[in-house]
Amino acid sequence: MTIPAASIPVPERVRELADGAALTPVWENGIGGLTFRTDDDRYIKWGPHDVEANMRDEAERMRWARRWARVPAVLEQGQDADHEWLVTAAITGRSAVDPLWIAEPAAAVRAVGEGLRMLHDALPVDECPWEWSVASRFANAERRGIRLPDALRDAPEIDRLVVCHGDACMPNTLLDDAGRPIAHVDLAALGVGDRWADIAVASMSTEWNVGAGWEDALIEAYGVEPDRERLAYYRDLWNAG
Repeated sequence: MTIPAASIPVPERVRELADGAALTPVWENGIGGLTFRTDDDRYIKWGPHDVEANMRDEAERMRWARRWARVPAVLEQGQDADHEWLVTAAITGRSAVDPLWIAEPAAAVRAVGEGLRMLHDALPVDECPWEWSVASRFANAERRGIRLPDALRDAPEIDRLVVCHGDACMPNTLLDDAGRPIAHVDLAALGVGDRWADIAVASMSTEWNVGAGWEDALIEAYGVEPDRERLAYYRDLWNAG
């Protein structure tokens, strides 16, 4: 994801959803999806249909997760033949990759690790209707026409089942002004899986966002010792698709 230019064209559907509110672009993803913040404290997420994780599923997961954890409230969700959209209430806080926190990498990394542990401890596995297991991820890839390496079918034994975030990269944790984790966003892939599936991605994302040398600091903040075998496996699975 990147921060788009302020002059980026605003899709007509986004203007309709804004209903007169001023729009500030905040994110652009790799398939042309855009996220805008309005001046009346909403976020409008819009983009082409995504066969990997759609916004209808994301809205459903957010509504479920809000029973136990802090995630944005869903205000509206819809789709047409070509695009989909999701409108949520803003939460007061900053992404862990906001320039304020990029300048304080130790605090940002610690907060993401602590926040991920909080999420895992809060969401009840027995009540979660979705999976983010190895088998479900293979099935998802196959539906998208991606053949994952057969070697990845031999997954490590599960350490601890949790309700995984599914995209636990640093940008998806929100921090308050004191650097404490307060909320999570982008939950379209949320589901039950081994906690190392999330830990692997979260720690790997530190290199993308704040540079080398921070991976183990995030894992320490989560509260476990690095498991090199599981980290390597789940990073390979993520990178394969």
